[in-house]
Amino acid sequence: MSSALWLLFETVGSLLASACVLRAAMWRFQLSPRNPVSQFVIAATDWLVKPLRRLMPASRTTDWASLAGALLVSLLLAAVWTLLFAKGRTPAFGGVLLLALFWLLKWSIYLLIGLVLLQAVLSWVNPNAPIAPAIDQLTRPFLAPFRKFVPLVGGVDLSPLVLLVLAQVLLSLLESLFQALVAVI
Repeated sequence: MSSALWLLFETVGSLLASACVLRAAMWRFQLSPRNPVSQFVIAATDWLVKPLRRLMPASRTTDWASLAGALLVSLLLAAVWTLLFAKGRTPAFGGVLLLALFWLLKWSIYLLIGLVLLQAVLSWVNPNAPIAPAIDQLTRPFLAPFRKFVPLVGGVDLSPLVLLVLAQVLLSLLESLFQALVAVI
C-alpha cells in the first residue's frame, strides 16, 4: 500500500516541482507569457507561487518564489518519503533537505532532457508548431555551448545528442549518490 501511495505522491509532486522550475526558467530566459507553454505552467503553479511572491519578489533574472515553491514541494515529498520508508527512524532535517535537493536536481535534469527531446522532434516534424519558439528559447542557453564545438553533420545539429548523453551521465552519478544518501538517512 505504501508503495502505491508513494508513487502517487511522487508523480504529482515531481510534476508540480518541475513546473515551478520551468516557471523560474521561463522568467530567467524572458519567455513571453502569451505562448501556450507559459500559459499552462502559470495556470498550474499560480496557486503556489503567487502567495510566495508576496514574501519573495522576483529579481530581474530570478523568480525566487517559483524556486521556493519547487523546494517546498520537494521538501514535503522528502518528509513523506521518510515517514513511509524510514522504518521507524526519525531522520535529521539535514538528511531530508539533502534528499529534497537531490530530487529537485534530478527532476530539473529530466525536465531539460524532455525539453531537448521535444525541441529535436519538433525541429524534424513541425518546426512551425506554436510551442516551437518557446521550447527553442528554453533550450538554446543549454545547447549554445555545445553548438560552438559540435559541427553540423550533413546539416544535422548533433548538439542535442551531446547534451542528452551528458545529462544521462549526470543522472547516473546522481543515482549512485542517492544510494549513498539513502543509506545515511
